[in-house]
Amino acid sequence: MRNLLLTLSYDGTDFHGWQVQPNGLSVQQALCDAIERITGVRENVTGCSRTDSGVHANEFCCNFRTENAIDCRRLMGSLNAVLPDSIAVTGCIQVPGFFHARYDCRGKRYVYRVWNSAARNPFLDRYSWHYKSRLDAGFLNAQAQAFVGTHDFTSFCAAGSSVEDKVRIVSSFTVERQGDEVRFIVEANGFLYNMVRIMVGTLIEISENKIEKNKLVDIIDIKDRKYAGRTAPAKGLFLDRVFYEEAIDEKRR
Repeated sequence: MRNLLLTLSYDGTDFHGWQVQPNGLSVQQALCDAIERITGVRENVTGCSRTDSGVHANEFCCNFRTENAIDCRRLMGSLNAVLPDSIAVTGCIQVPGFFHARYDCRGKRYVYRVWNSAARNPFLDRYSWHYKSRLDAGFLNAQAQAFVGTHDFTSFCAAGSSVEDKVRIVSSFTVERQGDEVRFIVEANGFLYNMVRIMVGTLIEISENKIEKNKLVDIIDIKDRKYAGRTAPAKGLFLDRVFYEEAIDEKRR
């Protein structure tokens, strides 16, 4: 029995997130369908995260166990030949039998993209939030530093989450401008349901003066979702990087 770790990238626009859903096509279902076509067996694929409907991934990791002896490079090519155009397998390696894509993950990096211009960009409409009012990236970057550190992020978790422990360690949060695009880049050991999108929405509301500047520490401390800002649209969010122990990451790259 082999344990294979796949690295994917995908456009999440037309999918109902990663996890198999009863009411629509998911990335997981499309991948399982493709693996079954190649190996002849319906394998159970474990993802590193549950991306929401409409969220994209520059890098997403998943693993599955198989008795099939197909070479990793050949499997990668075969999967790419049958997967939808919106999903690509960018890597495939064999990992130890105990490896688990979700539980062995040491951290993730997300990027949220805002197209900050009076005019829409039709080439980025599926991949960014079009926000017309001018954003001061330097100001927002300074405000975002309140997120860095070990905090209970209950205020930045969507209602309905079943997770009891909402303490996460945010190692960095950067807001930067690249021409007419403003990027919100955050790394943490883990994320709560809609956490990044609520963080971005809250920073936008600080920019709009709907939330007072320098109040993020208070919003974090109060541990109540109603005090944070709106949830930014899903289409601007990308899972950008997944981190594992050094030996696994070196082999992947």
